[in-house]
Amino acid sequence: MRLTPSQFDAVVVAARAVLPLEYPADAILRRHFQDHAMLGAQDRTVIAETVFGILRHRFFLESLTELPTPRALVLAYLAKFQGINLRELAPLVSETEASWLTEIKAVKVDTLPLAIQAEFPVWLVEKLQAFMPDNEILDLGLSLQKPAPLDLRVNTLLAKRAEVLDIFQQEGIPAQAALYSPCGIRLTGKPAINRHALFLSGKIEVQDEGSQLLGYLLAPKRGEMIVDFCAGAGGKSLLLGALMNSKGRLYAFDVSEKRLNNLKPRFKRSGLSNLHAQRIENENDLKIKRLSGKIDRVLVDSPCSGLGTLRRNPDLKWRQSPQSIEELKAKQAAILTAASALLKPGGRLVYATCSFLPEENQQVVQVFLDTHPQFRLLNCAEILAQQKIPLDTGEFLQLFPKQHQTDGFFAAALEHAGDH
Repeated sequence: MRLTPSQFDAVVVAARAVLPLEYPADAILRRHFQDHAMLGAQDRTVIAETVFGILRHRFFLESLTELPTPRALVLAYLAKFQGINLRELAPLVSETEASWLTEIKAVKVDTLPLAIQAEFPVWLVEKLQAFMPDNEILDLGLSLQKPAPLDLRVNTLLAKRAEVLDIFQQEGIPAQAALYSPCGIRLTGKPAINRHALFLSGKIEVQDEGSQLLGYLLAPKRGEMIVDFCAGAGGKSLLLGALMNSKGRLYAFDVSEKRLNNLKPRFKRSGLSNLHAQRIENENDLKIKRLSGKIDRVLVDSPCSGLGTLRRNPDLKWRQSPQSIEELKAKQAAILTAASALLKPGGRLVYATCSFLPEENQQVVQVFLDTHPQFRLLNCAEILAQQKIPLDTGEFLQLFPKQHQTDGFFAAALEHAGDH
């Protein structure tokens, strides 16, 4: 990646805006691009890739830089991770910077402490060491430093996967069927899919393959009453509606009006008629209480640390802390309890997070099972096998970027076995 002097300056300005991380990095960058409307598409791509690259490798870059100014971090990133040689950087740097960059290029990453190699804060390494050997922590860290691929979900209500793959092939867009999800497609590059006719007509949606698998774990049937408890912008709701063939009733609840508003255009494109999106105040809202004991299946994609999505959101490493995880655990337990009250006997609940920390996952589920004897744990591998999905991570669904090429996801499937 070669940068012109003006592009280099634009990257430094953007890094200065983003790196304090007062808000999520992608939101700050979006705002920055609105404020600098004269930047061209190519400039925006270079800026976004460099800023996110710095966030992926920030612990390493800061460990090498006495004064980690945005300019110094940009230079160190370009020299170390983009392989730009010093001759190309010469017009942009002073003599002092040039000699410092020479030293940086010589540093061997694998001689540094584990936290810096893995690009994890020390508190996170300590948490991981409670259940993972150091070599696995390093593997996890390295896999989360790579950018995520672009995954699509075919809306099976409007199209077949084979037909979508054919269209991509004719257009020369490299794509292949996803490894596990029956309706997933993985693209090799990052084409502007949101302007593609298939996207505009609702036949495809952008959705990580791991996220798609949650819908198959819930396995909704036509004519059932289903609740997506923490629907967000509704990606999983749309998948559930398609799996139900738009028959039955599907509620999408969320506390955020903004997120539900993002669902509206997607819902419109989807061809679904059975989706009812509603904002709730909290997990004990009357809208939820009204449905108590009436629901066949509930998906709880719980608020979590999001650490499994570091490939996409590397800034979460600085925006989470041991304290925030404690707060999330209390919220997760409350949401799981409230959502479980919706189920009728024989109903299924899937509890999911995009975290790999047992305290947000297995431990939350275990505490719930200990206090709710009417629920039993189902085997996720068996549920997926019934749907011809060849993925066995044991009783729980546990996805990792290195092994499964998806975001880090956890899920448990629970059944209301009747009152005890």
